[in-house]
Amino acid sequence: MSSWRSWHRPLVVFAAAMAAFAVVCAVGLVVDDRVLVGAPIWAKPFKFAVSFAAYCLTLAWMLTLLTRGQRIGRWAGHVVVLTSLVEMVVITGQVVRGKRSHFNTATAFDSALWDAMGMTIAVLWTATLVIAVLLLRSRLTDRATALAVRGGMLIALAGAALGFLMALPSEDQRAAGNLDTADVIGAHSVGVPDGGPSMALTGWSTTGGDLRAPHFVGMHALQVLPLLLIALVLLAPRFAPLRDPGVRLRLARVAVGGYAALVALITWQALRGQPLIHPDGATLATAGAILAAVAYGTWSALRPTAPARPSRSSDPSSDKEPVT
Repeated sequence: MSSWRSWHRPLVVFAAAMAAFAVVCAVGLVVDDRVLVGAPIWAKPFKFAVSFAAYCLTLAWMLTLLTRGQRIGRWAGHVVVLTSLVEMVVITGQVVRGKRSHFNTATAFDSALWDAMGMTIAVLWTATLVIAVLLLRSRLTDRATALAVRGGMLIALAGAALGFLMALPSEDQRAAGNLDTADVIGAHSVGVPDGGPSMALTGWSTTGGDLRAPHFVGMHALQVLPLLLIALVLLAPRFAPLRDPGVRLRLARVAVGGYAALVALITWQALRGQPLIHPDGATLATAGAILAAVAYGTWSALRPTAPARPSRSSDPSSDKEPVT
């Protein structure tokens, strides 16, 4: 792994700033008892600060892997920092005002802030896509690491794109009409209003679907899959099969495929208005099939391969005349 000193400095600095700001938000959770849409008002900036810290630090490392387009990658990193900063300023400013940041069109000012957030999110996603394309074109020496990094990036892009679904009017909002004068357009939940009963820590709905679940799981493929490969490399001295690059590559394929299937499953679950923690029979059956496929793939990847038999033409004894 490259030295951290070669990582994209603005991304590293911003990640550190977000880690520090997460502490500030944690203090806000303790001292500020205001509640907004059924959750502590400082919960949103806290979660975004933690997420941006992990996201930007991972991108800072990934940019060191580029063998082509390093200059474009650096500029894309700058764009990620700038757009992330704008989003955090809007979210925090609205918290100070006691207002919603997302989906808020109650006043012209609130609507302008939400429009600005929408544009910055789109630009941030595009900048990440540019980095993903550069990683796809770069030559990474270890094939397993290359697959984990590229697969994690592509799944993260898909997870981030689910955020655009939340910005669309919900079924109830469309049914009510008059969207031009509505105070809120868009929702996290599917089938139920935002702000209802929710899971601890995450705030995801326990009575309906919640698109934040696949959004979160998908985006953090960016960290999970590369960390899995790092763990395999660290375990290799103790477990002989993991010393084989081919085994690690096969395990990486299983991990990427299984993770993508998981994101697809919980997206399907959310879009059907089903809470993450209350799956129906179809969801459980699909989850079982995915788990079985991952288990079989892992077993197959770790199973020792039989050495290839020498061909008859390469066997010196095959040139001898048969004994009669």
